[in-house]
Amino acid sequence: MRHPDDDVTAAVVADITRRATVAAAAEGCELQVVPESVSPTVSFHAGLTDRLVRSLPGAPRLDTGAGHDAGVLAAHVPSAMVFVRNPTGVSHSPEEHVEDADADRGAVALADVLAGLLTG
Repeated sequence: MRHPDDDVTAAVVADITRRATVAAAAEGCELQVVPESVSPTVSFHAGLTDRLVRSLPGAPRLDTGAGHDAGVLAAHVPSAMVFVRNPTGVSHSPEEHVEDADADRGAVALADVLAGLLTG
């Protein structure tokens, strides 16, 4: 579960937990919810993100709660990420898939931004 506002994420998780607890109790069961991975939302470097957005017209600007390298590095160095569209929504699974054209578009945008940083 991810949302740009960590309080919204916490409220949704609490609501799901409450509803699941009620449903379990109605069946005579107990439920224990244990967070296994919680990452706060990371807002990336505005300048780098602006460059990526200009290279990818129409692409949304996304913050992330994922624990990707760029999210970890963002606390220490200017960082940004290119998220490549995944039409299935399946993530971190062998069924995850991106279209070659989308991967190419993301790679070209990244190369363009890196080249722009090298030339000023």
